[in-house]
Amino acid sequence: MDLLQTYGDNSDSDDQNRQPSTSSPDSSPPRLIPSKSAAPKVDDTMLALTAAKTHQALSKPIDPTQHVVAFNPTYDQLWAPIYGPAHPYAKDGIAQGMRNHKLGFVEDASIESFVFDEQYNTFHKYGYATDPSGNNYIGDLDALQKNDAISVYNIPQHEQKKRKIEKRKEMEVEEDEVVGGEGEVDPTEIDNPASDVWLMKNKKSPWAGKKEGVQTELTEEQKKYAEEYAKKKEEKGHPGEKGEHVVDKTTFHGKEERDYQGRSWIAPPKDAKATNDHCYIPKRLVHTWSGHTKGVSAIRFFPKYGHLILSAGMDTKVKIWDVFNSGKCMRTYMGHSKAVRDISFCNDGTKFLTAGYDKNIKYWDTETGQVISTFSTGKIPYVVKLNPDEDKQNILLAGMSDKKIVQWDINTGQITQEYDQHLGAVNTITFVDNNRRFVTSSDDKSLRVWEFGIPVVIKYISEPHMHSMPSISLHPNTNWLAAQSLDNQILIYSTRERFQLNKKKRFAGHIVAGYACQVNFSPDGRFVMSGDGEGKCWFWDWKSCKVFRTLKCHEGVCIGCEWHPLEQSKVATCGWDGLIKYW
Repeated sequence: MDLLQTYGDNSDSDDQNRQPSTSSPDSSPPRLIPSKSAAPKVDDTMLALTAAKTHQALSKPIDPTQHVVAFNPTYDQLWAPIYGPAHPYAKDGIAQGMRNHKLGFVEDASIESFVFDEQYNTFHKYGYATDPSGNNYIGDLDALQKNDAISVYNIPQHEQKKRKIEKRKEMEVEEDEVVGGEGEVDPTEIDNPASDVWLMKNKKSPWAGKKEGVQTELTEEQKKYAEEYAKKKEEKGHPGEKGEHVVDKTTFHGKEERDYQGRSWIAPPKDAKATNDHCYIPKRLVHTWSGHTKGVSAIRFFPKYGHLILSAGMDTKVKIWDVFNSGKCMRTYMGHSKAVRDISFCNDGTKFLTAGYDKNIKYWDTETGQVISTFSTGKIPYVVKLNPDEDKQNILLAGMSDKKIVQWDINTGQITQEYDQHLGAVNTITFVDNNRRFVTSSDDKSLRVWEFGIPVVIKYISEPHMHSMPSISLHPNTNWLAAQSLDNQILIYSTRERFQLNKKKRFAGHIVAGYACQVNFSPDGRFVMSGDGEGKCWFWDWKSCKVFRTLKCHEGVCIGCEWHPLEQSKVATCGWDGLIKYW
């Protein structure tokens, strides 16, 4: 091994010392055998381009103008500023697509006004401010370090104490100057508010002293006023909370309250029965009742017999009139301080409800005129109804101006349920489906169907073309509802499960826009009847929907119309002229 090593060393030294010489022709040059690979040759150009493109996409920022990103960029890439050479054809080097302001690209930042004002004032006072990102500062960094990065609104506590002490010292010096100069000043100037000396001495407001104690005792005048105010409040009640208090009165106008047999004046005649199965349109005026000094808002025939008719007047009075015999007013009920809006008989007619604009609902005894109960929620009732079931005649429903339907138990006087879904004042309440459900209409231009006793709407009917429906009447066969729509037509809805609009039946021709004119059916269901804004009473045929007849009934608006329950060709109407007419 040593020989080999020395041989190698000698050969190396010889090669270094040996001069280059031309090789002999006999010696052959060394041959290099090329390396060969068994793997097929693959074009990796596309692979290299893809790798380079991926690396470029991951490194370069996202262009704000592009709409699609083919990979998930990082936060830094999304918000990185754009670097590079200026755009050769764009003003200020910013492309037109990236410009949202005349000076370039402006980013929106949501900054509260207080924070903005704080930084704005800090920058103008100290020369630095916080960047909107909140991560760093801009402006004079030396002033930032000197002031410990405080803002104008964050004055250190020691600085606040220092300012208070300085202010106190200034005030003491000023007081000393005033006191020291008092000997030289004329005493009259000290007491004169117009002089500078008085101003210096009374630098604080003369009203800034300690407040006097609260006056415990009232003067005689104040006591007198308080007593008068309390008295007035007792007399008026609380109109904001409940209805206005009015003394209930009644006057009987007939000859005697009981006849020779002891029968009451409200007892129906024994021979009263339907004259005919078919109804006919009236042709001439039979009788006119006049007694109300203002318009009549509603009329109701005595249930089943119709020998009396009840009227609600805008003169605050409710009157009941004889129909069959004398045709005179039998009794006047006075218990409201404002116009009466609605009236409703109980099933046997011995009692009735009135709703007035004085926010009161009163339950009257028809015969004696005594008020049995008074109900109020402090809102105006627009419609009142008793449940038609014989065993539920103590349940009262009222549609109020505050969008609610309120249910009372008349026996206890307690509110037992409130139906609160409407978005406007409730105008009508109509019982359907054997009195298990009821339909209400409202100023919100919708119909709502309720299950009685459950304050959840089971059917809501509202379409963009619908108008308010201030009057609804049930067809005698209970399968249809006629609704007076304020676009001068009467619409018909089914009372079946779906409460669908019957598009084939539509009654039009009258003008009712703006008026709550009543709609009604004849007892046999062959005719539809309605008042209108011109004082007419319209009659349509139920099958053909054609106008059958019009009667000029009143001067002004014909607001109410009722078909007599027994005399099939007799109709009563009421209007704003204060008259009730019997045709």
